[in-house]
Amino acid sequence: MPGMGGPAHGQPRADEVVRQWAAKIINTSYVPMGRRDLEAFLGKCFEELLGALDGGGVEAARDVGERLVGAHLTNSMALARTLRHLAAELPQFREAEQERLTAVLGELAAGYAGALREQTLCEQEVIQRAVSDARDAAEEALRASEARWRAVFTASALGIAIVTLDGVIEETNPALTRIFRRPAGELVGGSVYELADEGWLIKLADTVAALATGDTDQDFLDIRFTEPNGSHVWTQLSGSLVRDARGEPDYLVLLYEDITDRHMLQEHFRQQAVRDPLTGLGNRTKLESSLAAALEPNRPGRRVGLCYFDLDGFKAVNDSLGHPIGDRLLRQVAQRLEALAAEAGAEAVRMGGDEFVVLVPDSSGAGPVIDLVERLLREITRPVLIGAHELRASASVGVVEREVAGTDAEALLRDADITLYRAKSDGRAQWVLFDPERNAEARDRFRLSAELPAAVDQNELFVEYEPIADLAGGALAGAAAAVRWDHAEFGELGEEQFLGLAEETGLIVRLGSWALEQVCEHAARWVRQLGADAPVPTVNLSLRHCRDPELVADVQEILGRTGLPPGALALGLPESALFDHQDDPVDTLEIFADMGIKLVVYEFGDDYAQLGRLRGLPLAGVRIDGPHLASLADPDGPDPLDRHLVLAAVGGAQLLGLPALATGVRTELQADRLRELGVSKVQGPYAGDRASALEIEQFVAARG
Repeated sequence: MPGMGGPAHGQPRADEVVRQWAAKIINTSYVPMGRRDLEAFLGKCFEELLGALDGGGVEAARDVGERLVGAHLTNSMALARTLRHLAAELPQFREAEQERLTAVLGELAAGYAGALREQTLCEQEVIQRAVSDARDAAEEALRASEARWRAVFTASALGIAIVTLDGVIEETNPALTRIFRRPAGELVGGSVYELADEGWLIKLADTVAALATGDTDQDFLDIRFTEPNGSHVWTQLSGSLVRDARGEPDYLVLLYEDITDRHMLQEHFRQQAVRDPLTGLGNRTKLESSLAAALEPNRPGRRVGLCYFDLDGFKAVNDSLGHPIGDRLLRQVAQRLEALAAEAGAEAVRMGGDEFVVLVPDSSGAGPVIDLVERLLREITRPVLIGAHELRASASVGVVEREVAGTDAEALLRDADITLYRAKSDGRAQWVLFDPERNAEARDRFRLSAELPAAVDQNELFVEYEPIADLAGGALAGAAAAVRWDHAEFGELGEEQFLGLAEETGLIVRLGSWALEQVCEHAARWVRQLGADAPVPTVNLSLRHCRDPELVADVQEILGRTGLPPGALALGLPESALFDHQDDPVDTLEIFADMGIKLVVYEFGDDYAQLGRLRGLPLAGVRIDGPHLASLADPDGPDPLDRHLVLAAVGGAQLLGLPALATGVRTELQADRLRELGVSKVQGPYAGDRASALEIEQFVAARG
């Protein structure tokens, strides 16, 4: 159709969709325009709906609904078929969110209903005028008015009932018998209250009473009526009061519009808004409403349980077998969770991805909730046969069970999420019960993780140095850089409290580059002020940072910008970062060595079987870390196994021709024993307290 955006390759043409739309409307009722005119009219409507899906105002959809009524396409089936057709076809033209599509179709239905209501009011006014004229005019005018009234009464698509002030039906038109599927003989003489279900009787009685007493001349009400076979009929009732010549209430005219199809479609759209389309479970929106009800403190001591499930290793299923298999596995898990949860009076919802929540309202304690979780886990782990694949799922679960008083939905979900994180960290395929103390620690970790990027930008981080002492003469042999965080609430934090978070979140590369630049600026000043006496700083790089493809360029740029000679810098590298996936030395080693940068291996000796790989690498030294160094400070002598481990590491370094540095050295006795074992440098309280760059500079200058 001219001007209408076409679909992607493989989708139907817009003009074909419009032709199908026109055919469905023509098949429902008389259409007061030619086929071509109808298709042109619907084509413009379709363009406007696409515009609304593209981000324009959804009011355009309401205008479309109003114009459908204006074009006299008022048969109830015309609206129902229009909504079904558009709900099926629009997603093929625009990849809009389900919520957006639901809003657009809802606005179309609302515009249609509003315009039809206005048309209903117009018909009602015609009827009222006809009735008044019939009663008040002369006999000849009465006959003419009666003729007009009968024409409207008989031909109207709306069900019409003439009702006494106490609700007795005196006359009906054919449309009313069709709507309620009851002959006129059963309706006449009966009560209007027989045409409404019990839940709607009070509102209907209030409406009839307000009209009968003259408190209002018009009123509207949606009513449900259940047929003997159990099906529901929804009608919109428009009631009007007719007064006599003295202005006193005389009788009522009730107009019934059949809105069953419209109501069912609206209910369908409402369900779509709270249901996960893949599994059929409730979604986050449904959980919000269910939590609100479960957290109502409607009686003392009410309790609630919430179980947060996360499938273990689900990504591997998607990556190896494909998303269709993964989707079928999710549906199987969802069905099992839903069935077992329903038996226990609980509700299962899908949070998204491979995460599910089981809400237990009115729980009777942590024990029953845990019993339910264990049954759910057993059900999840039962084999699932999908095509030729037999899959076994497992899940980690965070469980929170507490009194409703004093909690809210946000706290409940947050604590369950943190507890789930603990379950996965502790080994997966298990449940963990909420523990306030451990969860407080986890919340602090999450908070630090979230605040760390801003801390880098806002200069809350700084670098200090641990002196490195030469055991041969006690001179300052270097300085090991350590990043600190001056946190506004937690105080000064060491890197052991946040570097792991930076590694987990991927911030470690940015943080490492920042630290490297800070150290190079400090070291460049040392070189300018101290000359040959300037200590060489060591900056430890993480495994992820070592494998960053931009590392060499970043180091070269930082050295150039700060003016630090490469030979005045040492980089600490983990042993695992020295080799690529083929177990060959990485190219950056030769590049850094050619530049003159000193390379030191930390985590040295963690795998003695691999020490031979280091032979021939351009290294300047090794660093020995670990708890086995501590017992060398014991006045009664070191643990034999610890001494052996240290001796083995130092011996390996000596065979490689590399000096060994030991960390965490506290006492002179410990330092002497390490020197006897072949360690040449130490780091820790024995070598000196942590100091700023300026304090290091002042210390060296004073000794010179």
